[in-house]
Amino acid sequence: MEDKRRLLIITYYWPPTGGSGVQRWVKFCKYLPDFGWSSVIYTPENPERLAYDKSLESDIPSDTEVLSTHITEPYALYRKLLGRRDRQQVNPLNSTDNSFKSRLSRWLRGNLFIPDPRVSWVRPSVRYLCKYLKSHPVDAVITTGPPQSMHLIGRELKRRTGITWIADFRDPWTQMFYYKHLDLSKYADRKHHRLEQSVLDEADVVIAVSPLVRDDFATQTSTPVELITNGFDPDDFPKTMSTPPQDEKFRIVHTGLFASDGNPTNLWSALSDKCREDKQFADRLEIRLAGKTDKEIVDSIKAYGLGSNLINLGYLPHEKVVQEQRNASLLILPLRREPEYSKVLPGKIFEYIASGRPVLGIGQEDGAAARVLEDSGAGRMFGWNEKERLLQFMENSHAPADNIEKYSRCELTARLAELLDKYTK
Repeated sequence: MEDKRRLLIITYYWPPTGGSGVQRWVKFCKYLPDFGWSSVIYTPENPERLAYDKSLESDIPSDTEVLSTHITEPYALYRKLLGRRDRQQVNPLNSTDNSFKSRLSRWLRGNLFIPDPRVSWVRPSVRYLCKYLKSHPVDAVITTGPPQSMHLIGRELKRRTGITWIADFRDPWTQMFYYKHLDLSKYADRKHHRLEQSVLDEADVVIAVSPLVRDDFATQTSTPVELITNGFDPDDFPKTMSTPPQDEKFRIVHTGLFASDGNPTNLWSALSDKCREDKQFADRLEIRLAGKTDKEIVDSIKAYGLGSNLINLGYLPHEKVVQEQRNASLLILPLRREPEYSKVLPGKIFEYIASGRPVLGIGQEDGAAARVLEDSGAGRMFGWNEKERLLQFMENSHAPADNIEKYSRCELTARLAELLDKYTK
């Protein structure tokens, strides 16, 4: 049997770290052997973990080689000095807190750690990997960010060895919605843009997860920019999976990160009105939150008189998240209000549509997420001021999504393998 080609994947996030940023490359790693590629993972041995999820380890092929080295993160020390409140927030960078500590936090983050607090890992990683590659050659290198400093490791390996390097952007860089909240000096802003441009220009291929981000990158560089979205794993949604419970509960479910700047107050208001008008609905309603949720969200739900309907589950292993999605009467997809977020495709949207449950989006009605919901028939996106149409959507019956196979992790890995084969021949 022909030996598999070897792919070095440089990622900050890897199991047992949990979260959506981990799943993308775990799933690629799972399916790449079907296309003639084996994976070598390079990741910190002591990363900061906001969530643990050992269940994801079952997707990793047993022969996957994992390399790890120690990372020193000065950002961790600075956060201890300033307090740990920002660890409790989904996105502290665009917090409305303008206290001295919060402002200092944003200034330090933006101006001392460029492009991010993991930048101290770049030089030791390059030294380690250059030595490793001399005796353990690979056919290509992929870096995935954020953290965007992962791309600086790939850039230096490319410069030193000439190896094929693909830069995978799970989020934009200077066009990311929180970038404007970093309180950057002119020098820091120029440096961010200069580093971003060098990555775009020096990579052999750039991958974006959203068509709008792909289009933005394509205007910045002559390097080929390809689209490979996030997706769903068919193994996580077997046809034999149990159907939603046949009880009287109406379960509104949100999974994943739930940030305060995406608080759908119009939804809570609409639900509050309906509960006052319909006692039976009030008794049936469950609002189930699975994942890291900002305190402001919980407080808002309670302020609208829905505290007795709230079930805050916290972080769950991925298989339990999938079950929550399948058990939902309605899945909600509230987007952040930042204008730049219209270009973002939240990873959860693909598992939402694979679950077969209707998806109610609240956010930019002309953005990337709205297009996916419309294309798949999985749901609708409504504006932040809508109320009546939200209730109408909830009360209507909905056909299961279709046209979703292109978002299967199998299909997406096939596209990745095509790129790898093309640029490494």
